[in-house]
Amino acid sequence: MEIFDIHSKKIQLAATLKLQQLKREGLPNLTEENITDVLMKGKWKRIKPSSLHEAIDDIMSLSNEDVVITLSTVAITDSKNKKISDFNDLMGG
Repeated sequence: MEIFDIHSKKIQLAATLKLQQLKREGLPNLTEENITDVLMKGKWKRIKPSSLHEAIDDIMSLSNEDVVITLSTVAITDSKNKKISDFNDLMGG
């Protein structure tokens, strides 16, 4: 079994390539942090890949739909622990 790190150059390269593809396919404001969130808080939340090639397969198989659903879920979950005043910038205050 090959142990890998999310910050390894190979994983980062795959994530960057996938990020550029997703940007071209309709998510132009997507960031590297978003891809990391989709992987760590979504795809790999419960089951981490057991090898480098599994991790890269997971990254390259991400779809626009996967990204939008996961980021929406993360935003909703994260907002549960915030106060209304934390959203002043969104409400013009």
